[in-house]
Amino acid sequence: MPVRPIVFSDNPLLRQKSRRVRRVDAAVRQLIDDMVETMYAENGIGLAAIQVGVPERVVVVQLPEGEENPEGGKLYVIINPELARKSREVEEGNEGCLSVPGWAGKVARHHGITVKGLDPRGRAMRIKAEGLLARVFQHEIDHCDGTLFIDHIEDPQDIWPVPEGEEEAAEAA
Repeated sequence: MPVRPIVFSDNPLLRQKSRRVRRVDAAVRQLIDDMVETMYAENGIGLAAIQVGVPERVVVVQLPEGEENPEGGKLYVIINPELARKSREVEEGNEGCLSVPGWAGKVARHHGITVKGLDPRGRAMRIKAEGLLARVFQHEIDHCDGTLFIDHIEDPQDIWPVPEGEEEAAEAA
């Protein structure tokens, strides 16, 4: 399970829409394993396949463990993720991204969502998420659609520099 290099925001690949996975096979499961290892190595809390140079709709998410994160420590893997439901309630929160090193910003996201897709065995699944988990899913699904968190920021005061490597720590805080 090798750690794959992260694709940075200056690479036009990140602006492409990722293609749907047609068959969940050994190659997709290897990609998932590599993505999880890469996310751990980079201290991330979410990663989309496009961020490791693979334009397929695959995301992995794992929030840090802690009292404020009841979903913390659980690994989520979704193939062909889609937002099936979005709450009317929108809240602002801090986000960072492994592909946008050195920056964090304030982004408005839906407080609650339902994500549908496939699990690593190719079976249909749905996940209801709120708060930080919902935010991370929306962030990673945006990657699948060629959108970065910085695209949601209109006010220059809503983006700020952070020490490189602490981008996603800003999001979990």
